Amino acid sequence: MSEMDLQGFPPLTALRSFETAARHGSFSRAADELCVTHGAVSRQVKTLEDWAGVALFDRVGRRVVLTSAGRRFADKVSAAFGDIASAARMLRAEHSEARVLTLNVLPTFAMRWLLPRLSKFQFAHPQIELRLVTSDDPLDRVGPGQFDIAVRRKNALPAQEFQTGTIFTEDELPVCSPGFATKHPISRPADLQSLPLLVADTRSGSWDRWFAAAGETGVGNKAALQRFDHFYLALQAAIDGLGFALGPLPLIEEDLAQGRLVAPLSGPKLSAVPYCWAVRAKEAEDPTVVQFLTWLEEEALEFRRSR
Repeated sequence: MSEMDLQGFPPLTALRSFETAARHGSFSRAADELCVTHGAVSRQVKTLEDWAGVALFDRVGRRVVLTSAGRRFADKVSAAFGDIASAARMLRAEHSEARVLTLNVLPTFAMRWLLPRLSKFQFAHPQIELRLVTSDDPLDRVGPGQFDIAVRRKNALPAQEFQTGTIFTEDELPVCSPGFATKHPISRPADLQSLPLLVADTRSGSWDRWFAAAGETGVGNKAALQRFDHFYLALQAAIDGLGFALGPLPLIEEDLAQGRLVAPLSGPKLSAVPYCWAVRAKEAEDPTVVQFLTWLEEEALEFRRSR
C-alpha cells in the first residue's frame, strides 16, 4: 500500500467500533463485545463519520439504525475484517505448533452431545487446541474471526456466506423424573394439561406443537407453564422433579438409560429442526477445519446408525 493510500486510511479503532455496532444494531451490545463503554463506541463512530463526512447511523431515541451509506460501508468493512481474521489464522497455523480451533455451538448440543465425544478428537489430533464457546446468537451477529465452526439449528442459518451440513435431527417426547411420574401418573396426552410443563425461551411454542400433534387443542392450563432461558435448564428442572419437559431424543438417551428421566408416553414424537454445522465459505478449505468437520460427520453418522 502506498504512502498516499495509508494517509487516506480511516482510524482502525473507529472502524472496529463501527463494524461491531453495525452488526449488532446497537452501541450497547457493541460496547459489551469490545469491553468498552457505550460512550466510547459512540465517540469512535462519530470520529469515523467526521472523517468520512457522512452520517453512518440515524439516531432514533436510544436506537441506532444504519443509513444507506452506512449499510453499504458495513458490508465492505465486515468482509475486510473477515479476510484479515482468516489471514491471521493461516499465519499462526503456519508458524505455530498448536492450531487453535474455535467452536461456537448451542449450549444444549455442547453439553448433551459434543462434550462427551470431544476427547476422541483431541486424542486423534493433539496438535489442535480446541476452544469451545456456547452461544445461541445469530451467526451474522458474531464478529469476523470469532469462530471457525458453528453449530446452529437449520432454520437459524444465514442464507449466504456459509457452507453448512446436517448433523442430526431430534425427536421430542414428554419426560419427567421417576418420582414425579409416580406422584402424577399419566396414560394419555390430555393428562399433561393439568401438570407443570417446563419450557425454554429458545424453544417457545414447543408444547403447543406437541399437543397439536397429539390431537389436543393446546395447553389447557397456561398457568402451569414454567419458563427457563435455556433448554438445558428446563431439562435439569425435569430431572429435579419440577414437572414435564419435552426431552429431545437422542440427547437424553443416557438420562433415560440411567433412570434420571422416564417417558410415560410412547408418543407422539415431535421432530425438531435439525442441528447443522456452519463454516464461512472462505475458510471451508482450511485443513484444520476440514479435519474437524470430517470427524464431526463421522461421529454423527455413527450416532445415527446406533439409534
